[in-house]
Amino acid sequence: MTDRVVPPAARRRRRPTKAGVVLTEELIVDTAMRLLKEHGADALTVRRLGRALGADPTALYRYFRDTDDLLLAIADELIGRTLSVWRPTGVWRADLWDLGLRMHAGALAHPQASVLSAYRVTGRVHEIEAVETILGVLRRAGFPDREAVRIYHAFVDQALAFAALDAANASLPRTAREAETEVWRTTYARLPAETHPNIAATARHLVADMRHGSYPVALGLLLSAAAARLAEVKGPTDAGR
Repeated sequence: MTDRVVPPAARRRRRPTKAGVVLTEELIVDTAMRLLKEHGADALTVRRLGRALGADPTALYRYFRDTDDLLLAIADELIGRTLSVWRPTGVWRADLWDLGLRMHAGALAHPQASVLSAYRVTGRVHEIEAVETILGVLRRAGFPDREAVRIYHAFVDQALAFAALDAANASLPRTAREAETEVWRTTYARLPAETHPNIAATARHLVADMRHGSYPVALGLLLSAAAARLAEVKGPTDAGR
């Protein structure tokens, strides 16, 4: 899309397209996410979207200024889908553990969309809800406001960084992923202890571990560090609640 703007009053008319489709922002976002999943980043063009929707491509400008505006909506939709399946329990550490894993899983379900949008700040409804919710979890746990913001920042950046990393890996062709995994067995596991003592000593663990993502381990370490910090603030008895 180009940077074309349609006045708000002219947007979102509910007339069907020539194919009988009534365009909505939700339908456009869903279709864009499907095209990204099936065809990669090159699919995110106004022409291909219009074709997939059975609509004149210019009709999309009634909903989004350009592809970047659409990308922000996709990023916000990924957040909204995660929030819709997350059920807080009131135990801060368990809640952030569950939310982090769901954020990661949601990214892997739409790897191309995640790679393109994980680093963006949308300022949209679902992102605002997520910021409010996570800060609320931390503040209710007893973190002072400054600490709550710092831990929120680390939690979200860690989740998004791992989401982008693992989603990029998931976007590779299967043969490429398998070839990279094999490097740990065919190269690292064969290095001699005389020249690479640390790799040789841990080779079997490297072969077993490096084929899997490390986000759960990193998330656990982050939450443990946060709990230790909370213990300093509140005392060890209440830190895990």
